[in-house]
Amino acid sequence: MSSKKRFNSVVMVGNQCKKHKPNNKKHDCYKDDFKYDCCKQASCNCNFKKPQLKATKLDSDCFLINSLVGTKTVQKVAEISLPLTLFPGVDLSNLLSINVVPNLDAVTQNATVIKDKVVNIGLLPTNISVTAVGGDVVDIGVVDIPFQAHTDFPGACPEDMVQETPLEVEGIFNQEGISLVDTTGTEIVDGILVKVVLRTTITVTRQVIKDAEGNFCDLNQNRCETTGNLPSFTFPPSGNG
Repeated sequence: MSSKKRFNSVVMVGNQCKKHKPNNKKHDCYKDDFKYDCCKQASCNCNFKKPQLKATKLDSDCFLINSLVGTKTVQKVAEISLPLTLFPGVDLSNLLSINVVPNLDAVTQNATVIKDKVVNIGLLPTNISVTAVGGDVVDIGVVDIPFQAHTDFPGACPEDMVQETPLEVEGIFNQEGISLVDTTGTEIVDGILVKVVLRTTITVTRQVIKDAEGNFCDLNQNRCETTGNLPSFTFPPSGNG
């Protein structure tokens, strides 16, 4: 004897689901409608509404905003000297060209503000290879080229905030046949010099309070005073070591 159950839009006979005469009446979804998978679409007509935004009650009539201290476009130079001994089989007699490919997506850098100046240091991962006479290419892989910049920002203070646009390559320069010397000034070996000029826009901002009358006051009145804790950061670690 088969069991029979009847719903608004379907008739259940045994384990099969057959369509019943459609009911034009629309209704909301209930848990019981989802008891049987085969009846989901036949029994539910759900209307979802976007939640309404509610006004937030402010604790005061003052606002915290960012004041622009300054913005400027600057250049940063990544530079490194490499001995030709890193390139097996290559010397000044058969060196044809130097190939430099920076990877801007893997740059690591830090920036901080000291009084009237933004200090920035970083590492630019760069693939460096040389081409010898005859077309042989000797690749030493990725080299982290250090760079640094000290940008004047009159009025900037240590607690100000720094933002920079993504770095762009403005030029790549190399020089073969430079002399590498030791600490005593004695020439050791021939080498190559690689320079990559980078461009970015630095923006310095400061948080201030604006009242209902349009007056401004500094969030920290003592931000520019020198204390015992000087601004500092650690040089970013190499991405290859």
